[in-house]
Amino acid sequence: MFTGIVTAVGEVREAREADGGLELTIACPYADLAAGESIAVDGACLTAASVSPGAFTAHLVRTTLERTGFAAYAVGRRVNLERALRVGDPLGGHLVQGHVDGVGTLESVTPEGHSYRLRFLAPAELLRYVVDKGSITVDGISLTVAALGDGWFEVAIIPHTWHVTNLSEHQPGATVNLEVDILAKYVERLMGARVRS
Repeated sequence: MFTGIVTAVGEVREAREADGGLELTIACPYADLAAGESIAVDGACLTAASVSPGAFTAHLVRTTLERTGFAAYAVGRRVNLERALRVGDPLGGHLVQGHVDGVGTLESVTPEGHSYRLRFLAPAELLRYVVDKGSITVDGISLTVAALGDGWFEVAIIPHTWHVTNLSEHQPGATVNLEVDILAKYVERLMGARVRS
């Protein structure tokens, strides 16, 4: 479990096909990272299969590649990182599982003073769970939906988030990993069961 509060930005050091999936080696600043630890990489919960000084390697299976944008990641790409939530840690964002639901596309970036308004296109099967002023995770960042329309949603990015994540490096047309609020999916499931009974 995560909170969507990015604690570091890492960099893809190696990306290679392996066992029908993909192995990523990511440089990171976590000095005490242990093999077997869960870490969110651009919002996807991955396992640090092996750890070396200043880096870790994770294996991504085919299902992960189908739901995320990782298949297109190249050496040098910077990625948002967050370590798993520990008991007693502050819940600064919202409850994030690290289970990416699909990908969206950055449509536009509009400066607003020192902040930025970003519009993302997203598939209808994900937007059904998105509500105005609700939470959404974009590349592992817990964000509040600022506006919502047919086929898109917008978020407002404060200067701090702009500078400590990889959002400032994305150009229109870039794909991002999206995770919708798990509570919305539970509500839909429960209401569906009520209607059927």
